[in-house]
Amino acid sequence: MRSLPGLKTRRALSAFSATILVLLASACGDNVPLNMTSDPAIAADIGQEALPLSGQFAGAGSSAQKAAVEAWIAGYNVYQPSVDIAYDPSGSGAGVNSFLQGATLWAGSDKPLTSSQKKASRSVCNGGEAIDLPVYISPLAVAYNLEGLNDEHLVMTADVIAKIFNGTITRWNDSRIKELNPTIADKLPDVAITPVWRSDKSGTTNSFQQYLHQAAPSEWTYEPQETWPNNVGQGAKGTAGVITALGQAEGTIGYADAAQSGSLGTVAVSMASDTKEGARKGVAPDSEKAAAFVAKALESIGDGEDLTLDLDYSMDSDSIYPITQISYSIVCPAYEDKRDSRFVGSWVEFQVSEQGQKLAASNAGSAVLPSELTDRITATAQRLMEAGK
Repeated sequence: MRSLPGLKTRRALSAFSATILVLLASACGDNVPLNMTSDPAIAADIGQEALPLSGQFAGAGSSAQKAAVEAWIAGYNVYQPSVDIAYDPSGSGAGVNSFLQGATLWAGSDKPLTSSQKKASRSVCNGGEAIDLPVYISPLAVAYNLEGLNDEHLVMTADVIAKIFNGTITRWNDSRIKELNPTIADKLPDVAITPVWRSDKSGTTNSFQQYLHQAAPSEWTYEPQETWPNNVGQGAKGTAGVITALGQAEGTIGYADAAQSGSLGTVAVSMASDTKEGARKGVAPDSEKAAAFVAKALESIGDGEDLTLDLDYSMDSDSIYPITQISYSIVCPAYEDKRDSRFVGSWVEFQVSEQGQKLAASNAGSAVLPSELTDRITATAQRLMEAGK
């Protein structure tokens, strides 16, 4: 990331963040238009000072990214007020399909493209194959609704979580949950557990299943995929649908972006191998520990512009939060229309800029990307902007 030029700019950045977040809240709640004067020092720092753009541009995909994208659009429009950006949080699968059909310029996805999808992207990417750029890191919460216990972080191992979602553990006072939570064991109610899962094609579902499959392979034997593999519990569409379903019924449990868990309880994940080791403290969803988890995966990145990360969900460490989601901006390495290249390069550069990452962290509870990632993504973004001149 570019370094800030000095104290004046740092103060401007702080004021910018605070004002954007206030305006963002009012705009989302009351549809109030944003109206700010840009600061040239910040514009230079995020690469927007010499590239005036205009027009309408659309993306679609990850609902987990929704709050971050809202913040990015608000911040980006301060420096590019003539650009109208639309983002449909239709889910990763739907977003990728829209991108591959040429309906949108980029897709937000919680799952990188498959090899077959990359080949299919040649038809919309001017002959090249689309690339995956990680722009958003977020802990996934295993969230639950239990009266009187939502302020707790119930401790669970990967095996217990898997057994709940595969239908082996069916009641909240099951001995395997009680053993992991001895101080509140007597408060766990004799209430049925209702797992809630995404009914739509979802990268979040794939990330959650990747964790279960790697960390509890004997209990979660399904191959990870973007669709939910069983009928235990009930389905709900999108992140918002899962959160709504959890909030409406006692005894529910589901998975969603941690920043959207609200007043629900969230599980502290224990790295213990079984309930008999339950005295070991679990790790609650935490953005810094999610970033630490991702930092360990940076060695897996290749030398090209595609930056797909290979995550080890079975990692055993109290310093990381293991159920962590990487969300990508999927873009073309080249666009037939130079205007599209200029916009996508400018947009991606803003997403991973210091200011863009701070806005996402403040508005969506995400973790800030490691500089090793942002430096490489920025280089790709600048190449796209150059190609669009």
